[in-house]
Amino acid sequence: MRERIQAFILAVELPERPGFASEIEELRGLAEACHIEIAEVWTQKLERPHRTHYLGAGKLQEVAAALTAAGDEGTVIANDELTPSQIRTLEAELDCRVLDRTMLILELFALRARTREAQLQVRIAELQYRLPRLAGMRDSLGRQGGGNGLINRGSGETKLELDRRKILTQIDSMQSELEKLVHRRQVQRKQRQKRGVPVVALVGYTNAGKSSLLNALLSEYEPASEKQVMAKDMLFATLETSVRRIELPDRQHFLVTDTVGFVSRLPHHLVKAFRSTLEELTEADLLIHVVDCANPEHEQQIDVTKETLRELGADHIPVVYAYNKADQTGTDYPLIEDDILYLSARAGKGIRELVQMIRERVLEPYMACEITIPFEEGSLVSYFNEHALVHETRYEPEGTRLKLSCSAADYVRYRERFAVHDAAHQD
Repeated sequence: MRERIQAFILAVELPERPGFASEIEELRGLAEACHIEIAEVWTQKLERPHRTHYLGAGKLQEVAAALTAAGDEGTVIANDELTPSQIRTLEAELDCRVLDRTMLILELFALRARTREAQLQVRIAELQYRLPRLAGMRDSLGRQGGGNGLINRGSGETKLELDRRKILTQIDSMQSELEKLVHRRQVQRKQRQKRGVPVVALVGYTNAGKSSLLNALLSEYEPASEKQVMAKDMLFATLETSVRRIELPDRQHFLVTDTVGFVSRLPHHLVKAFRSTLEELTEADLLIHVVDCANPEHEQQIDVTKETLRELGADHIPVVYAYNKADQTGTDYPLIEDDILYLSARAGKGIRELVQMIRERVLEPYMACEITIPFEEGSLVSYFNEHALVHETRYEPEGTRLKLSCSAADYVRYRERFAVHDAAHQD
């Protein structure tokens, strides 16, 4: 069990940024997820954060005095992304470790990362964030003696220069390894696209219930499957992209992609590092925007998700809104209102309605027909048994006679290989 540490929050309330109270609660949640206990919150209303102190000078003195009185070095967490000079000033004035919102999110991502790809992505983001802030860290930057070799040659380099070079080398090395993993996933994605299987991506704010919804789909349509994903009531439980196939009773199927959740002011270093993972979203045929409708701040969370999708270039993809956790709101559900479906993934109610909405948007209507396939085309019989809904099979002198419903694409693709007895029509 990781040891809990105590920390203090510093926050500047800006006039143009609403929802300040919810931001502080979210920061508390991020800290809690990192096993950090918040002892006190200091806030100050300003037009803008102070260029070097973050807080005003007087407020900073008040905070320093309170920390001294507490007799605990502790840790201070700022609610904004700090500049190197702000980090340097705060550490000097408060004589303690200083984290900002971005560092905290990076720390949480590092704790949650399980696969090698996710670990590399988080580590690269951490190093890219540290690089311009090395001067703000509390390391000694004394001169190093000159040495042999090309890297440390001459009269000497500052520790800052050596650290910067070391970080750049680490980033290059990890980028090379990451590119190999990304290439492998891109190949898999292209293979899926060649098969023409529709892709539905689950998107939304962290802890909205995306993984729970995927598990509910699997429970409904793949009950014997052992492909359930981890779903926990905590921030950023999912960092790895999971892809699962959902096969419906009529043999139609689609793929569901579970992705990393979003959060307000998601650090651009993380968005950049996870871009290869988030590319799954940009190539989806439909987005299911999962919303925790029991959260009083869900409207703001919807806006955050929409803005992040715009940044990723995925805002052109059709969207269905799944208002999850409706069982906690007293709302009648399942209920469909235009592109919004109220459901409960935990209770497993609204799943069939969601699939119907998916059908209408990405699945091609089936064609009903009656055909005879020559015996020498036996592989085609196997294909239709696997990819279509066969209602009746009869063996006749000319071949295997099937009464079935299949996709229009399959009907056209194999039309020359069978005889048609009944004109095809949509179900």
